[in-house]
Amino acid sequence: MPLDFQVFINKAHDGLNALMLNRWGAYQIAIMAAGYLIAVFLARRIEPTLEARAREINSNPDLLRIIVAFMRRLKWLFLIIWLWAATVIMRHLTWPSHSWLLSMVLTLVTAWFVVAVLTRLIRNRTIALFVATVTWGSIALYILGFDHAFMSALDSLALNIGSVRLSLFSAFKGLAVITALIWTAVLLGNVIVNRVDRLDDISPAFRVLLGKLIKIALILLACAIALSATGIDLTALTVFSGAIGVGIGFGLQKVMSNFISGIIIIIDKSIKPGDTISLGDTFGWIRELRARFVSVITRDGREYLIPNEDFITQQVINWSFSSEYVRIDVDFGVAYTSDPHEVTRIAIKTAKGIDRVTDYRAPVCWMTAFGASSLDFKLRFWISDPANGLTNVRGQVLLALWDAFQEAGINIPFPHREVIMKTPVEVNIHREQMAKIKE
Repeated sequence: MPLDFQVFINKAHDGLNALMLNRWGAYQIAIMAAGYLIAVFLARRIEPTLEARAREINSNPDLLRIIVAFMRRLKWLFLIIWLWAATVIMRHLTWPSHSWLLSMVLTLVTAWFVVAVLTRLIRNRTIALFVATVTWGSIALYILGFDHAFMSALDSLALNIGSVRLSLFSAFKGLAVITALIWTAVLLGNVIVNRVDRLDDISPAFRVLLGKLIKIALILLACAIALSATGIDLTALTVFSGAIGVGIGFGLQKVMSNFISGIIIIIDKSIKPGDTISLGDTFGWIRELRARFVSVITRDGREYLIPNEDFITQQVINWSFSSEYVRIDVDFGVAYTSDPHEVTRIAIKTAKGIDRVTDYRAPVCWMTAFGASSLDFKLRFWISDPANGLTNVRGQVLLALWDAFQEAGINIPFPHREVIMKTPVEVNIHREQMAKIKE
């Protein structure tokens, strides 16, 4: 075992023996145990009511997450109050040296309470617990006075790679710094992006592009600062940059293709959040533009994550690219006994009576052909909300036409065929006639 680790263990062992052999140490342990039981009992009674009231806050999810985390750790708050009161009372009744353990545990519990609440800003629970444990462990070592011994013990476990000395302490330090800086960069990026999204004088596509560039720049800056803080020379990474570029070019070809396609889509403003699009069999409106894909929600509630590359290489119908107005055609036919002029007038009037049909351009109805069993017509009208669906408005117009034609006495024909059945006698006579003709 390294000497630094032995010194650290001996120091901790001596402190524990001094605590257990001291009569006032046992008193303080009993006070802390009683305070913990009381805190747990009070928290179980109060937490459900306070948390139910806190969940009524729906405007700010991050604030709600912190408040709920605060409510779920009320036992630590009650324990802090108990330890503080016990420390004050014991300092008034006896020597301050008889309450040193209460004072130290009060500081440790307070630090854990603050760290546990603040780390709830991290959505991933595993990462949040890891960050909270490492942060509180560092604070605890500093409060207990074991920080120098522990750091020396970790630094003694080192590996020499050429002229570079890589110790366990430097590895932990680098990991902690990189995690903290990247988390801060992501949090700051989200705050800035939320501010950018509120700028009404900037187009939605440019807001998305600006938000992505800000996040990428902050993360790269955080990584550079973290590497410099851990003592890694950035010039040494130039050798690996070429290998990373080759790896991106081959192994991550599709990922980079979608990423670059996403940037192109945002720059040329071909699609933006809120647009109604058709891509293959998918018809819906764009909810969000991401670095790798576009989120499209269809009329049936399904959310399709379509790669950005498909919007570059395939034909896309943007129903609201330059205008929200969309023309819809409805084909129908009436019987030959109907007056085509009257049919045209009724169809136009009926289309104008539908709520979703706009007056952007007046509906028109044209006779298109003399069909096999009907006079064929095409009714054209305009809507301004394609995101609300196209089939449903066609159905409304067809139902309205049916009602109007029924009221006006206009029939909608259906194809029919006449089948003539010949008897065997007629067939024999026909054969005899054909035979005479041949003779």
